[in-house]
Amino acid sequence: MTEEAVTSPSLTPVQRALRSCLHLMVATLLALAAVRAVADRTPDAPAVLAAAVALCALYVTGHRLPRLRTSTGAAALWLAALALVWLVLLALTPDGVWVAFPLFFVQLHLLPLRGALPAVAATTLAAVAGFGRHTHTLSVGTVLGPVLGAAVAVAVVLGYEALYRESEQRRRLIEELTATRSELADAEHAAGVLAERERLAREIHDTLAQGLSSIQLLLRAAERALPERPGTALGHVRQARTAAVDNLAEARRFVRALSPPDLAAGSLPAALERLCATTAAASGLAVHCQVSGAPTALPTPHEVALLRIAQSALANTVRHAAADRVELTLSYMDTEVALDIVDDGTGFVPAEVPAPGSAAVPGTGFGLAAMRARARALQGTLAVESAPGEGTAVAATLPCPATAPVAAPEAAS
Repeated sequence: MTEEAVTSPSLTPVQRALRSCLHLMVATLLALAAVRAVADRTPDAPAVLAAAVALCALYVTGHRLPRLRTSTGAAALWLAALALVWLVLLALTPDGVWVAFPLFFVQLHLLPLRGALPAVAATTLAAVAGFGRHTHTLSVGTVLGPVLGAAVAVAVVLGYEALYRESEQRRRLIEELTATRSELADAEHAAGVLAERERLAREIHDTLAQGLSSIQLLLRAAERALPERPGTALGHVRQARTAAVDNLAEARRFVRALSPPDLAAGSLPAALERLCATTAAASGLAVHCQVSGAPTALPTPHEVALLRIAQSALANTVRHAAADRVELTLSYMDTEVALDIVDDGTGFVPAEVPAPGSAAVPGTGFGLAAMRARARALQGTLAVESAPGEGTAVAATLPCPATAPVAAPEAAS
């Protein structure tokens, strides 16, 4: 604890109380010495009164000097002047010995410990000598009183300093924890925003973007069929309209955060059967779907991820592979479920697939990244095997919780 802590304008209630008690103690002891000297009509009463007033004035003046709180040298000079006036008071009246007790606190407040302890010791010796001079004796009580007073003052100040340091450490720790919690909350918010952005990108790519691409292909086919084959063109337009209706329903459910329409209407194998049939009808590819093992009811996130991976893989095949045939296999095993999509198209080099957003054609490059992200989010894996002229195989594997079996769908006609 320092004098700055005692006199600073931003004080805690405890510090203000300590400061007030210190001032009150000085004023009370000086008033007591002056009043007793006047009441006893001692010959030195005027001198005692003058010394008490001078000491009080010097104390108040020093208390109002900001330099004493920033300069150890100025504080030492002021304390020396205060001690000198106090010695005059002590020489005039034995009641001056009691003023030594608040002087201990002032010395301990203003001086560093290595300077405060010698000052307290010197003040104690002066108090013992002055009191012994007035009583003409040097008893145990004469010595023990000032010594105990000095010991109590040192113990109180050191104890308060220790508590104050501990309180400051706790305050700083709380501030650091609060700042860390705020930073963690900001980081979690940023991570949540990024994760939600990635999720939205995957959902849009695997649903609306793929649906719009399918509608575009159908309309181009209808355009090529006109005017020579109006019947064929009409069929393509009807398929495009059906795809638009399906994508509108997908968009509405997407906004409402519901499961895909295909899953809402049945199981995952049935949804994959319908997806293969729709893809075959829209693209002219031979798309076959088969289920291996006993179908089990998977958690909704697993079914959604597998359906979206199948949609994305088939869309990539239609747009890029120039394939004639696609085989989709859903395999239920004891501890995992696997989805394989294999085509006989032109193939590619997986290592040369551009990163999302960096492809020459805007909007491409997201398919494989989105499929991998979906599998990884469910502690699964996604592998892509391909080579130029050798087709492409996409294999997604997810851990399969133990659930009750469900009825397998009927084979597609």
